[in-house]
Amino acid sequence: MPTVAPLDLDGHVVATAFLGDVPFFATAIGAIHRLDHGHKVTEANDGLLACVRAEASDTLVTGGEDGKVFSIAADGTATLLAEVPRKWISVVAAGPQGAVAFAEGRTTRVRLADGTVKEFAESRTVEGVAFAPKGLRIAVARYNGATLHWVATAGQPVDLEWKGAHTGVTFSPDGRFLVTSMQENALHGWKLDTKPGADTRHMRMTGYPAKVKSMSWSAKGKWLASSGAPAAIVWPFASKDGPMGKAPLELGTRGDVMVTAVACHPVEEVVAIGYSDGMVMAARFSDSREVLLRRPGKGAVSSLAWSKNGKLLAFASEAGDCGVVDIAG
Repeated sequence: MPTVAPLDLDGHVVATAFLGDVPFFATAIGAIHRLDHGHKVTEANDGLLACVRAEASDTLVTGGEDGKVFSIAADGTATLLAEVPRKWISVVAAGPQGAVAFAEGRTTRVRLADGTVKEFAESRTVEGVAFAPKGLRIAVARYNGATLHWVATAGQPVDLEWKGAHTGVTFSPDGRFLVTSMQENALHGWKLDTKPGADTRHMRMTGYPAKVKSMSWSAKGKWLASSGAPAAIVWPFASKDGPMGKAPLELGTRGDVMVTAVACHPVEEVVAIGYSDGMVMAARFSDSREVLLRRPGKGAVSSLAWSKNGKLLAFASEAGDCGVVDIAG
């Protein structure tokens, strides 16, 4: 079995990520822990926290109930990017060219690398934001669908409608598909066709016994892994119509123990799976082969993250028992 380096923290850990080879763990109370030649802590936001990794700049972006948005560098340095007084920043997203999106209430803001801030108003509360893989474009998840905005231009937003509460959003790595998680224990997808007058096709991905709180695309974007069931539900997106008419893979099935977090390997067609009892497993798409990475712990796995070379896997939990798995160990 691979070796595990444990890290016990107080309270709920909302996110984990690698900056270079350094694993970071962001707690719900605003403290950012890292294992960098010892256990070190950065205090950024005051109070409850939202956190995401910025791939391009290798930083963490955090937002919190204090109305502040920070960038956390690999050495733990915290830089204030934006502040919205008396507002709770509930959603953050990191994009290309140093852009950062953050949202509170019905407003999404995008801060560009030069400090310019663009503002986008929605008709309903913003529940999730994601950047397109190419071009400065964002998708905003909201009640009854999602909205697409071009950040740098004053073009008309594109509304993608589907009844229900949409709580999270993600673009496929090639930008052809947009997928939202829903309050109604389902995923919903749209095929994004850039040709003038082209129809935007719907994709319904249903049958989950619980809400989908974690989604992860495979390295080449052929698969979308998701939580919300007693197995990792992995939808095929290789064909031009995505998963329409196709059954998903079900990996790492464990009876009545629910999958709470998923993270696809950065190179291989493998997914790391975290469960409600704290167990962590890896499963391969091609033959469903499973490898146990960590035995059950104190709380449900809340976040998983691979290092860039895929040799290390960090895991975080709702009970604060975290750690790093050395796959080769």
